Amino acid sequence: MAAESAEETLAALIARGDHRRALEQLADGHGAALARLCYVLLGDVGEAEEVAQEALLAAHDGFAGYRGEGSPRAWLLGSGRRRCARRLAKRSRRQRRLRLVPPAEHAPGPDDAFARAEAARGVRDALERLRPTDREALVLRYQGELSYRDIGAALGIDEATARKRTSRALRRLKDVLGETR
Repeated sequence: MAAESAEETLAALIARGDHRRALEQLADGHGAALARLCYVLLGDVGEAEEVAQEALLAAHDGFAGYRGEGSPRAWLLGSGRRRCARRLAKRSRRQRRLRLVPPAEHAPGPDDAFARAEAARGVRDALERLRPTDREALVLRYQGELSYRDIGAALGIDEATARKRTSRALRRLKDVLGETR
Protein backbone atom coordinates (compact mmCIF):
# COMPACT_ATOMS: atom_id res chain seq x y z
CA MET A 1 0.00 0.00 0.00
CA ALA A 2 2.83 2.38 0.85
CA ALA A 3 4.43 1.75 -2.54
CA GLU A 4 1.18 2.69 -4.28
CA SER A 5 0.96 5.85 -2.21
CA ALA A 6 4.54 6.80 -3.11
CA GLU A 7 3.79 6.16 -6.80
CA GLU A 8 0.62 8.26 -6.58
CA THR A 9 2.52 11.07 -4.87
CA LEU A 10 5.20 10.91 -7.53
CA ALA A 11 2.63 10.98 -10.33
CA ALA A 12 0.95 13.97 -8.67
CA LEU A 13 4.28 15.85 -8.47
CA ILE A 14 4.87 15.22 -12.15
CA ALA A 15 1.33 16.27 -13.06
CA ARG A 16 1.53 19.57 -11.21
CA GLY A 17 4.93 20.40 -12.68
CA ASP A 18 7.07 20.04 -9.55
CA HIS A 19 9.74 18.30 -11.60
CA ARG A 20 12.65 18.91 -9.22
CA ARG A 21 10.94 17.12 -6.32
CA ALA A 22 9.58 14.48 -8.68
CA LEU A 23 13.11 13.72 -9.89
CA GLU A 24 14.38 13.53 -6.31
CA GLN A 25 11.63 11.06 -5.39
CA LEU A 26 12.13 9.08 -8.59
CA ALA A 27 15.88 8.79 -7.97
CA ASP A 28 15.47 7.98 -4.27
CA GLY A 29 12.69 5.46 -4.77
CA HIS A 30 13.75 3.80 -8.01
CA GLY A 31 17.34 4.77 -8.81
CA ALA A 32 18.80 1.61 -7.26
CA ALA A 33 16.38 -0.61 -9.20
CA LEU A 34 17.23 1.26 -12.38
CA ALA A 35 20.96 0.79 -11.80
CA ARG A 36 20.47 -2.95 -11.11
CA LEU A 37 18.38 -3.32 -14.26
CA CYS A 38 21.05 -1.58 -16.32
CA TYR A 39 23.78 -3.72 -14.78
CA VAL A 40 21.93 -6.94 -15.53
CA LEU A 41 21.35 -5.88 -19.13
CA LEU A 42 24.82 -4.41 -19.75
CA GLY A 43 27.04 -6.50 -17.45
CA ASP A 44 29.30 -3.56 -16.59
CA VAL A 45 28.92 -1.50 -13.42
CA GLY A 46 30.39 1.73 -14.80
CA GLU A 47 28.37 1.61 -17.98
CA ALA A 48 25.23 0.72 -16.02
CA GLU A 49 25.65 3.71 -13.70
CA GLU A 50 26.19 5.98 -16.69
CA VAL A 51 23.06 4.75 -18.46
CA ALA A 52 21.03 5.00 -15.23
CA GLN A 53 22.10 8.64 -14.84
CA GLU A 54 21.18 9.30 -18.47
CA ALA A 55 17.76 7.74 -17.90
CA LEU A 56 17.14 9.89 -14.81
CA LEU A 57 18.15 13.05 -16.67
CA ALA A 58 15.94 12.07 -19.58
CA ALA A 59 13.09 11.44 -17.14
CA HIS A 60 13.44 14.98 -15.83
CA ASP A 61 13.38 16.32 -19.38
CA GLY A 62 10.43 14.06 -20.24
CA PHE A 63 8.18 14.80 -17.27
CA ALA A 64 6.12 17.19 -19.39
CA GLY A 65 5.26 14.32 -21.73
CA TYR A 66 4.49 11.77 -19.00
CA ARG A 67 1.00 10.40 -19.76
CA GLY A 68 0.50 8.37 -16.59
CA GLU A 69 0.23 5.03 -18.41
CA GLY A 70 1.66 2.60 -15.88
CA SER A 71 3.56 3.62 -12.80
CA PRO A 72 6.41 6.15 -12.79
CA ARG A 73 8.67 3.21 -11.85
CA ALA A 74 7.64 1.30 -14.99
CA TRP A 75 8.08 4.46 -17.07
CA LEU A 76 11.61 4.98 -15.71
CA LEU A 77 12.65 1.33 -16.04
CA GLY A 78 11.24 1.22 -19.57
CA SER A 79 13.33 4.26 -20.45
CA GLY A 80 16.41 2.65 -18.90
CA ARG A 81 15.75 -0.58 -20.77
CA ARG A 82 15.53 1.24 -24.11
CA ARG A 83 18.78 3.11 -23.38
CA CYS A 84 20.48 -0.18 -22.51
CA ALA A 85 19.21 -1.74 -25.75
CA ARG A 86 20.68 1.14 -27.75
CA ARG A 87 23.96 0.84 -25.84
CA LEU A 88 24.07 -2.92 -26.53
CA ALA A 89 23.37 -2.39 -30.23
CA LYS A 90 26.16 0.16 -30.38
CA ARG A 91 28.49 -2.21 -28.51
CA SER A 92 27.61 -5.01 -30.92
CA ARG A 93 28.38 -2.86 -33.97
CA ARG A 94 31.70 -1.82 -32.44
CA GLN A 95 32.65 -5.40 -31.55
CA ARG A 96 31.96 -6.60 -35.08
CA ARG A 97 34.54 -4.10 -36.28
CA LEU A 98 37.16 -5.13 -33.74
CA ARG A 99 39.15 -8.29 -33.58
CA LEU A 100 38.39 -9.72 -30.17
CA VAL A 101 40.94 -11.54 -28.08
CA PRO A 102 39.35 -14.37 -26.08
CA PRO A 103 39.53 -13.79 -22.32
CA ALA A 104 41.90 -15.92 -20.26
CA GLU A 105 40.03 -18.67 -18.45
CA HIS A 106 40.32 -18.81 -14.69
CA ALA A 107 40.94 -22.10 -12.97
CA PRO A 108 38.22 -22.94 -10.45
CA GLY A 109 39.25 -22.16 -6.90
CA PRO A 110 37.86 -22.72 -3.44
CA ASP A 111 37.01 -19.07 -2.86
CA ASP A 112 33.25 -18.53 -2.48
CA ALA A 113 33.43 -15.09 -4.04
CA PHE A 114 34.99 -16.57 -7.13
CA ALA A 115 32.36 -19.31 -7.27
CA ARG A 116 29.58 -16.73 -6.98
CA ALA A 117 31.17 -14.63 -9.71
CA GLU A 118 31.38 -17.67 -11.96
CA ALA A 119 27.75 -18.55 -11.26
CA ALA A 120 26.70 -14.98 -12.01
CA ARG A 121 28.67 -15.07 -15.24
CA GLY A 122 26.93 -18.30 -16.15
CA VAL A 123 23.52 -16.71 -15.59
CA ARG A 124 24.54 -13.62 -17.59
CA ASP A 125 25.76 -15.88 -20.41
CA ALA A 126 22.47 -17.81 -20.29
CA LEU A 127 20.53 -14.53 -20.38
CA GLU A 128 22.55 -13.51 -23.44
CA ARG A 129 21.31 -16.63 -25.21
CA LEU A 130 17.68 -15.56 -24.80
CA ARG A 131 15.89 -13.38 -27.29
CA PRO A 132 16.22 -9.71 -26.28
CA THR A 133 12.46 -9.39 -25.74
CA ASP A 134 12.44 -12.42 -23.44
CA ARG A 135 15.52 -11.21 -21.55
CA GLU A 136 13.94 -7.79 -21.01
CA ALA A 137 10.72 -9.30 -19.66
CA LEU A 138 12.65 -11.48 -17.19
CA VAL A 139 14.86 -8.65 -16.02
CA LEU A 140 11.93 -6.28 -15.54
CA ARG A 141 10.00 -8.92 -13.59
CA TYR A 142 12.69 -10.35 -11.35
CA GLN A 143 15.31 -7.60 -11.16
CA GLY A 144 13.05 -4.60 -11.61
CA GLU A 145 10.32 -6.19 -9.47
CA LEU A 146 7.59 -4.90 -11.78
CA SER A 147 4.07 -6.28 -11.97
CA TYR A 148 2.98 -7.81 -15.26
CA ARG A 149 0.87 -4.70 -15.89
CA ASP A 150 3.92 -2.48 -15.45
CA ILE A 151 6.07 -4.79 -17.58
CA GLY A 152 3.46 -4.43 -20.30
CA ALA A 153 3.58 -0.65 -19.97
CA ALA A 154 7.38 -0.62 -20.06
CA LEU A 155 7.53 -2.87 -23.13
CA GLY A 156 4.51 -1.45 -24.95
CA ILE A 157 2.52 -4.70 -24.77
CA ASP A 158 -0.59 -5.77 -22.87
CA GLU A 159 -0.50 -7.47 -19.47
CA ALA A 160 -1.39 -10.94 -20.79
CA THR A 161 1.41 -10.79 -23.35
CA ALA A 162 3.84 -9.66 -20.63
CA ARG A 163 2.82 -12.62 -18.50
CA LYS A 164 3.24 -15.08 -21.39
CA ARG A 165 6.56 -13.58 -22.46
CA THR A 166 7.94 -13.77 -18.92
CA SER A 167 6.78 -17.36 -18.48
CA ARG A 168 8.24 -18.42 -21.82
CA ALA A 169 11.53 -16.66 -21.03
CA LEU A 170 11.79 -18.32 -17.63
CA ARG A 171 11.26 -21.77 -19.19
CA ARG A 172 13.88 -21.01 -21.86
CA LEU A 173 16.35 -19.75 -19.23
CA LYS A 174 15.94 -22.97 -17.25
CA ASP A 175 16.55 -24.97 -20.43
CA VAL A 176 19.66 -22.95 -21.27
CA LEU A 177 21.03 -23.27 -17.75
CA GLY A 178 20.38 -27.03 -17.87
CA GLU A 179 22.39 -27.29 -21.12
CA THR A 180 25.44 -25.67 -19.55
CA ARG A 181 25.66 -28.13 -16.64
